[in-house]
Amino acid sequence: VALVLAAAALLFNLGVSAGERPRIDEIRQLRESGRIMAAEEIIARSRSVQPGQVVGLELERDDGRWVYEVKLIDTGNRLHKLELDAATGDVLEREEK
Repeated sequence: VALVLAAAALLFNLGVSAGERPRIDEIRQLRESGRIMAAEEIIARSRSVQPGQVVGLELERDDGRWVYEVKLIDTGNRLHKLELDAATGDVLEREEK
């Protein structure tokens, strides 16, 4: 439960999509049912794909599935945006801005 609350707090501290913003109780239910991974796990996976400082994290519904969007800044001050499947952690999209 503490992990779920920490993940929910992290989501709201870093920013959650205003389009389909999940409520904290909804995030808890998604985590407890195994439908989404914890934010900490997603951040760790993101950093393994693209090292950098996390500056944004969003959880949103996209075409019927939950997707985490993670924004990171690398050591060269380039912004990277990763979209990961919230259930599996698989990278769906990756772009440098």
